[in-house]
Amino acid sequence: MKKIFILLSIIVICLFTFVRQACAVELYKFTDANFDTSNSIIVLSGQDTQSGSVLPEIKLVKMQNPSRVYFDINSSIITFPKQDWIFKTGPIKEVKINQFSTNPDVVRVVMYYDNGFNPDKIKFLRLKNNIIIKLQDNEMCDNEYFLNTFRDEHSSSSDFYEYMTISMPAEKPSDSIVDQIQDAFNEQAEQIFERKELKLNTKYYLNNITPKPNMILLNGFGSVSIERPMILYNPTRIIYDLPNTLVDMKIRNKEYRISETETVKIGQFSVNKARIVITTDAVQDYIPIYSSDNQSLIIANYRKTNNSTLYNTSSNAIAYNKEKIDSLTESMILKFDSPVVHGLDRYNDKIILYLYNVSKYNDENFKAAYKGTLFENSFIDLMPKIGLKLTIPVQQDAIVSTYLGADGRSIKVKIKKSKKKAETLIPSIILNPVVPTDNTRIKKVVIDAGHGGKDVGAIGGGINEKDITLDVAKRVEKLLKQKGYSVVMTRDDDTYVSLQDRVAISENASPDIFVSIHVNSSVRPEITGVETHYYHQESIALAQTVHSSLASAVQSPNRGLFKSKFYVINHTTSPAILVEIGFISNSSERSQLVGEKRKQATAKAIADGVQNYFKQYK
Repeated sequence: MKKIFILLSIIVICLFTFVRQACAVELYKFTDANFDTSNSIIVLSGQDTQSGSVLPEIKLVKMQNPSRVYFDINSSIITFPKQDWIFKTGPIKEVKINQFSTNPDVVRVVMYYDNGFNPDKIKFLRLKNNIIIKLQDNEMCDNEYFLNTFRDEHSSSSDFYEYMTISMPAEKPSDSIVDQIQDAFNEQAEQIFERKELKLNTKYYLNNITPKPNMILLNGFGSVSIERPMILYNPTRIIYDLPNTLVDMKIRNKEYRISETETVKIGQFSVNKARIVITTDAVQDYIPIYSSDNQSLIIANYRKTNNSTLYNTSSNAIAYNKEKIDSLTESMILKFDSPVVHGLDRYNDKIILYLYNVSKYNDENFKAAYKGTLFENSFIDLMPKIGLKLTIPVQQDAIVSTYLGADGRSIKVKIKKSKKKAETLIPSIILNPVVPTDNTRIKKVVIDAGHGGKDVGAIGGGINEKDITLDVAKRVEKLLKQKGYSVVMTRDDDTYVSLQDRVAISENASPDIFVSIHVNSSVRPEITGVETHYYHQESIALAQTVHSSLASAVQSPNRGLFKSKFYVINHTTSPAILVEIGFISNSSERSQLVGEKRKQATAKAIADGVQNYFKQYK
């Protein structure tokens, strides 16, 4: 009798589970929650449903002690971990998003605020199956909300910081096989959460990387954006920077293999920028591919990617809009009847959008919409069994940005022309650089060995900075001459040269670039690492390229780039940087800096960085 009772109990539990799962299909599922501090907006995004848009009416409930408001979303579930955001600036102090109940299924959003804040300012906008919560009275388009996905700029006024605390699921190891089985069958298994204090601008928190054949999948929460890539050599690799992004410690600086000959590594390049380095000979074939919800990003070899795995619904282009922002800036806006999955390839003279799940468009309407605009020469090709290919020609000195609508059904491409002549701009990053030939003009480099003579520089353990900088500078000189470059030294022995004279030497030589070499020092002896300084805007590309080479070649912490008003890089007219190759104040790093291995590795990294710069920019 007992066995029969157990059997019946199991059957009832299974039936209940299957019925619950069947009913759950009809639920509205929220797939992610984003907070954009720049616009004070919360975006709750969800899957498409056949029954129409969610939440026909939003009812805010006000409460006191503490001051807060909440609203419930019936017949809904969240497919992401519960969110608990604590802000240390602004009137909104905390936001909680969780599964309030499961029978019935209710999602609850609670917002805590200062006593002086008026909750009546909170406004709601439904965009298809997305709920946009506007927390303050600032400008926002009533029918579109776009998330930046790509930009040419490597620094922007949109880069900012927000102090925030988040709750993330903590790994909960099961003690036994019984616990693992129980967790597998228990949909509502209690998760353990841990709190993390972050300093970031809350655009994107990257916490997972999955290598796959010929691609990598990046997952996180927030709004992912990517900068124009760089190509470096020895070894050949392509570098993608993700601005306003914080990388989870567990995936930083680990090398993952994506094929027999290709690897990828991701790190925290600066306090609010992630860097992805893919080592591959097929650098021209890798492009970013965006999911329709802008939560995940694939960087893939588009020639070897099985495109049918990128989407499960098809889409059609249904409208073509334009906007003139100012005399230099215009936008193209494409609208679709379903969320679109797209890839992006940036060349020196064009941008290509691969619309993977889009099969139909109206060519006549497309051409008519953009006649007389910066997009007039754009055209669309049909790629059988793949989708559409949109090619947008751009001037070499133009600045391009792309955006994805919050509902995934629209793409915006913004182009800004420059008032300056092309030759006065920051050189464009060319994805397919031309290797210098014998007929190319010989490039000239000024190498500045810091300090000298009576100016010994920083001192540590009886070692003078001036001696290390001269040794490394002469090694760089030798390596650059071997590569075919013309090199001018501000000093080639232990003599004193004033800052003004160093600048005069450089100006008289009219070099292509200026590189000053120094050794750092600190009152805190535990600090180590390499850093690179620039001052003028046209020096950013040089700083990024040389520093990337140095940081990857030297086993020392990467302290990043700094905009600094050092005399020699402020008063030279050519692109100029100052490289701090390590800390003489740290005994361990000091012993390395005076060693043959570290000095030669540093010199080679600087020389390789200079060559990479010329290959890409000059």
